[in-house]
Amino acid sequence: MSFSDHLPVLPVLLPMLTAVLLLLVGDGGGAADAHGNRRLAWTRRIALTSVLLGAVFAFRLVEEAASGQLNVYRLGDWPAPFGIVLVIDRLSAYMVALTAAVAVPVLFYASGGWDTHGRHFHALFQFQLMGLNGAFVTGDLFNLFVFFEVLLIASYVLMMHGLGRERLRVGVQYVVLNLVASALFLIGVSLLYAQAGTLNMADLALRVPQVGGAEAGLLQAGALLLLVVFGFKAALLPLAMWLPATYAASSAPVAALFAIMTKVGVYAILRVHGVIFGAEAGASALLVQPLLLPLALATSVVGVMGALAARTLPRLVAWLTVASVGTVLAALGLFNAAAWSAALFYLANSTLVIAGLFLLSELVASQRGPMADRLEPCSPVAQPALLGLMLLLAAASTAGLPPLPGFIGKLMLLEASVNHSAAVAVWAVVLGVGLLTLVGLARAGSVLFWAVRPEVPGSSAGASPRLIGATVALLGLSVLMSVFAAPIQRYTAAAALQLQDRAAYADAVMPESGGAAAQTTRPYRGVNPPLPGATPPAPTPAPAEAAR
Repeated sequence: MSFSDHLPVLPVLLPMLTAVLLLLVGDGGGAADAHGNRRLAWTRRIALTSVLLGAVFAFRLVEEAASGQLNVYRLGDWPAPFGIVLVIDRLSAYMVALTAAVAVPVLFYASGGWDTHGRHFHALFQFQLMGLNGAFVTGDLFNLFVFFEVLLIASYVLMMHGLGRERLRVGVQYVVLNLVASALFLIGVSLLYAQAGTLNMADLALRVPQVGGAEAGLLQAGALLLLVVFGFKAALLPLAMWLPATYAASSAPVAALFAIMTKVGVYAILRVHGVIFGAEAGASALLVQPLLLPLALATSVVGVMGALAARTLPRLVAWLTVASVGTVLAALGLFNAAAWSAALFYLANSTLVIAGLFLLSELVASQRGPMADRLEPCSPVAQPALLGLMLLLAAASTAGLPPLPGFIGKLMLLEASVNHSAAVAVWAVVLGVGLLTLVGLARAGSVLFWAVRPEVPGSSAGASPRLIGATVALLGLSVLMSVFAAPIQRYTAAAALQLQDRAAYADAVMPESGGAAAQTTRPYRGVNPPLPGATPPAPTPAPAEAAR
């Protein structure tokens, strides 16, 4: 096998091995002596090298996926659906690349000093990347649960990194709520396995349409439980109220990394409820379409209202995270390829801009003296022109002003909704939320940069080139999306169409099936899994087939 054959597993393997190595090296333990400083320097070098290498692998996967070929990696060479498979299609490669695009500047920013506020920051950061990448490339629902838990365990510690009373208070709630969601995830997965006999996504997409009667009802119950779990992860109303306090209490680089974490929930909704339990799922098809769209639109409205009421800049940005997720899920709720393409385009831009805004919030707060990030008049910042321009750029893209990618993504969404019965509601909410987002950020900017009190002492603590450079890099990537909007749009359109081709996905993951599901819905009862490399046994014929 060539090196490229192992590319699908590297986004998971690289951060895992890096995290183990960083734990062995240590991070200096907060020691101020020369030995501790040397270990910290080596820890930073290893971590930054790893994320840069991971970015190279990620964009190499995008290049390969752009051809339309699915890259399937069978761990242990066990054939699907008996073994664990990692699947790289256009969507999974796109999400891994987006994760890398956020991780590199955020880790560079954190290496400016935030990584010394607690133990093992870099190892936890790598475990978080392992969980994120694993969730995007796995082809199995149970392993999706496993990677969810990996990224959540890392996020528990990262969220409280640096300690503080508010972080501890919000962190306990965050942990408890996620533990409940994890329990529901296991119950939902168990119901699916009990009725379909498989958790492989390709196999599920083939078997779910064959299930009928009471078993179809149990499948729907399991899928609804998963929708609750994924909706909680994505911050879909009414499960979004945990997010603003959690993200606002986190340190700036952690909150910036968390900007991609809500997209794991969005990704899972698209994979499970858009494909497996979509319109072609027969009797097991869920009535998600009439539920998802109104909930998503309500999420956007509540998110922007929360942003208008926010009294600190991080909390404003956290509420805008909720509003952006609502916009993405509204596009998914239209359930057509053009809308899914718009969702993927807007998802990437909103993630980059929100991550940049979290970093910018700390830069502004560090230069404002005693008021810090509160939206109240205080001393002028040390870099008003630079920081003000960055906030203006982020506000314009978030609100959807041309020619920035936020405008392009929202325009794609509005065009995709023209023939939908809820087109008026979609247009009203998308345009109204964009206007109110601009109002909220303009109000914040006027307080931060114009309503100043010169008599209050300020600071230049956030003027480090490292911190400024990382923030500019994230916002600059958003601008690059406008420059390369046409090829990115072609890619997202192709990704949306590929998602709807369930037969091609099944053929790539399970070539032995010949593109057709087995005759029974419980294929493993009384059948031993084949050895690696062996031909799987033929399925037992159904009674009607045997009679003929």
